[in-house]
Amino acid sequence: MMRVSMKQCFISVSVLAAALAAGAAPAKAQNLFEMLFGGGARQQHHGANPSERNRFGQQRRAQPQATAAPKPRRPIKKISAPSYYTYRADPLVDVDFASVIDAPKPAGLEPTLAHDGFGEAVGELAGFELAAEKEIAAALRDHYAHNPQFIWVTGTSANSRATKAMRVLSEAASYALDPAEYAVTAPPPGFSMDDMRGRYRALIRFEMTLSARVLRYARDARAGRIDPNRLSGYHDFPKKKLDLTRALASLARTQDVRAYLEGRHPQNAQYQALRVELETLRASEENEIVVDPKLLMRPGSSDADFPNMLKLIVAKSDEAFRAEHGPTIALKADTETYSDDLVPVIKAAQKAHGLNPDGIIGPRTVAALAGRSRADRIHKVEIALEQLRWHPSELGNPYVFINQPAYTASFVEDGKTKIAMRVVVGKTTNQTSFFHDEIERIDYNPYWGVPQSIIVNEMLPRLRRDPGYLDRAGYEVFDRQGRRISSASVNWARYGGKVPFNVRQTPSEANALGELKILFPNKHAIYMHDTPSKSLFSRERRAFSHGCVRLQDPRGMAAAVLDRSRDYVAAKIGKGHSSEKVTRKIPVYVAYFTAWPDDAGSVHYYTDVYGRDDRVMKAMKVTAATRGAAS
Repeated sequence: MMRVSMKQCFISVSVLAAALAAGAAPAKAQNLFEMLFGGGARQQHHGANPSERNRFGQQRRAQPQATAAPKPRRPIKKISAPSYYTYRADPLVDVDFASVIDAPKPAGLEPTLAHDGFGEAVGELAGFELAAEKEIAAALRDHYAHNPQFIWVTGTSANSRATKAMRVLSEAASYALDPAEYAVTAPPPGFSMDDMRGRYRALIRFEMTLSARVLRYARDARAGRIDPNRLSGYHDFPKKKLDLTRALASLARTQDVRAYLEGRHPQNAQYQALRVELETLRASEENEIVVDPKLLMRPGSSDADFPNMLKLIVAKSDEAFRAEHGPTIALKADTETYSDDLVPVIKAAQKAHGLNPDGIIGPRTVAALAGRSRADRIHKVEIALEQLRWHPSELGNPYVFINQPAYTASFVEDGKTKIAMRVVVGKTTNQTSFFHDEIERIDYNPYWGVPQSIIVNEMLPRLRRDPGYLDRAGYEVFDRQGRRISSASVNWARYGGKVPFNVRQTPSEANALGELKILFPNKHAIYMHDTPSKSLFSRERRAFSHGCVRLQDPRGMAAAVLDRSRDYVAAKIGKGHSSEKVTRKIPVYVAYFTAWPDDAGSVHYYTDVYGRDDRVMKAMKVTAATRGAAS
């Protein structure tokens, strides 16, 4: 099935409808075969006849060809968006120790208690059932077949290296990892000298179990407990590999096991701030006044949580607010009905907390007044820590961070936010993906290449009724040979799921991408751009696009990315369509965090606009169940 939305960059339905309904004459093509879809990407078209170009060097539209009898109208097969998956954890396998048991023993070493004892003990792995992830099982076999000696045992007991490792594993919860998934029990110190075989058996099996759990911890710390790409088609992260055989070799050499294992975690300030927040939350008490975070009330509706909402408004208000609205609230203190006389109170409370005073009580109003429950905040921080493990350990300097639930984009340099702005992200039906990339260029006065999904899902029904409306609305249509043709010359009824034409909107004030776009080429065709729909930035919930990220201050972001002035960017815009390469390395994170710290380390919480947090939690539960079943 073809996919759409998140693999495309789109405008909102309202903007598109306005553009399609416009009757303006089509803009003339510029650099026709250059930067055909969005600018900057040259497309060579051979065989164009010079006589087909006008006096401005622009290619003339191909003349309509005589057509045969029309074919039957095909049903439209809409292009679907990416989907969410049923998460499947890494399966566990029984470690095959045959290669370890049969490995040649080092010459001249007698396996005695005074020495390593590994050679005497290794035979006791026969019949031992140890379940581990496939790559961990392979690393155990590889390491011990080539290095037949203990890492975690000295003489007849677990050594200090093992004690340090087990202590780190027991503290996994401080990183929002589950200690049960790394639990290992050391052999008891006492044993009978008459049962040395039994002691060897306990030691070698402890050795292998601890190595398996240490490797699991190291892998989870580096890349996360779950594979994000198994969550949905919206998640797109490169696999973070860890050479597990080399990791065991490093652990065998070092005495500072804690430093090694803790060094596998992300080494950025945000990760540390979230850890501090998690510790603080776990030590705190629940909010005194609790309101359902999903509460939704309009005037005239009723809910048992409404009295608590009124209590919160009073508790979070100042003296002037209480003087003006206190008497009204007192009269309605026990009511569960949101009556009309309380609408001014709710609007005033919303305005006082920086919200849009629409009088509707929703999750953002509840969050602003009540904060979130302790359990909800812990839930969000745990997910944020897991998701940060999917990212590079160091985020880069500088970098751009787009946080979809916060509807913000920030340019960060030297650990400080240099510029931040509101953004519009994808609708719930056209969600913005979750990935990271690197900014490459800026297009000024860009073309907008209409994605196939919009052509098929939104334009095609209209084109069947009115084939020429693209010509009138300022769009250009090209055939497979790259020749511009008239929209009216196409029998659109012939096409259903795929249309063999490309459509683009020329640079103009009405262009869906506005003055500029900032590109970080990716398979989702998502980028940051300007928009003519400025009014959407005043709304609290800003999920209106078809997937791309619209910037409230595109000139400011472009200037920051280029390390130039706003005047420089304005001058480039004034010169018409052009592209400029970004010459320094700037990672961009198209991120999704419902808990995220600011520069000072204070964590802020946001509504889960796409419902992704629950899917992460379910995936972590599936992982825990899979690992627990084999313990």
